[in-house]
This record gives sequence, structure tokens and C-alpha cells, in this order.
Amino acid sequence: MAISAERLFARVAGDLPRLWVLTDPARQTDPLDVFEHAPPGSGFIYRHFGAEDRLDVATELRAASLRRGITFLVSSDLDLVRTVGADGVHWPEHMLPAAYSARARGAGEIFTSSAHSEAAIHRASRAGIDAALVSSVFRSKSPSAGPPVTPGRVALLARRSPLPLIALGGVHKKTLGRLANRGLAGCAMVGGIRNVRTTQT
Repeated sequence: MAISAERLFARVAGDLPRLWVLTDPARQTDPLDVFEHAPPGSGFIYRHFGAEDRLDVATELRAASLRRGITFLVSSDLDLVRTVGADGVHWPEHMLPAAYSARARGAGEIFTSSAHSEAAIHRASRAGIDAALVSSVFRSKSPSAGPPVTPGRVALLARRSPLPLIALGGVHKKTLGRLANRGLAGCAMVGGIRNVRTTQT
């Protein structure tokens, strides 16, 4: 099943990728294996959660992202981003104050963040976030996922949002089409990327 994120989602300021792939240490043991499923032109977020080998893994992922034309973000750690030359940071919602401080000090990297409520979306905007990942849109296997937001609610949030929104949580080949025409800037996948053949046109 060929799916084009370019057709499903609107172009956003700065031409951010429409499709994002995230790692999840609780569900995946090898970030490099997950990376192999990310198509050229997509974005990839390495969530390391303090792993001891994060520098080595991030270095290898950065090299691979440059070869394949993939936007590479590292979660939570601006210092690591700059050490390996990544494109930006993905900030968990609770770290939005750190994102705000980084922007105030002149950080120019791509910033994305998680957001689990409308209030969080607005906090993200004030912190200088470029796009927020809203979750969980569908029922998800992630242990941290709450009740589904639903596509209808996400569409309402997108209409009110001051920044681009990316749908995360339970997104895979059977649910992806339900996100079209919702005012979203893209979608993000964890395990679902293994079962979706994507095209970027």
C-alpha cells in the first residue's frame, strides 16, 4: 500500500517533513534498525532516554541521515544535538521551559515537542517550537499512551493551533487515511512504520 505523506498533509513553514519516525526504547531494541524503515525525505527522532551508548548511536544515525536525506532530531539533549551535528531537538512536554530558554539564548535548530492538550500546544508555541506532536490520536500500544484523542478532536486542535501539528499514536497503514483533510502538518509513527510502504513526492 503506497501512501504519500506529501499528498495527505499540508506543506508547512520551513518545509518540515510530513512523515516522522520515532524510536521507543520500551518497544524497540535497535534504533539503527528502526532507522532503516524511514524513507528519504522523512524526519527521524532518536529518543534515547539517557542510554549509555547514546553518543555512539546518535553519531551513527547522523551519518546515515546525511546519506539518505533524512531530517535527524535527538530528544531532550541540545548538547548532544550539537555534538553530532543533528538538525534539531525533540522536547518532551515537561521540558518546554528548557526549549524556551534555549531559544532565548539564540538556538536556531529545528525544535519539535510533544503536546497532550490544547494548553500544551500553546505553551509549545510560546517556547519557540516549530511543530508539536499530538498524541495519542488512535489507540496505541505505547505504555505511556492515554485515551485516544481521536481524529475529530485533532482536527479541532489543528484549527485552533498557532503552530503545525503532527499526529502520533496508533498511526499505521490502516489508520493513516483517517488523518487526511484534518488540517495536520504530518504524522509520526513508531512501530507502524514497519508495515507501511511510504513515498515522498
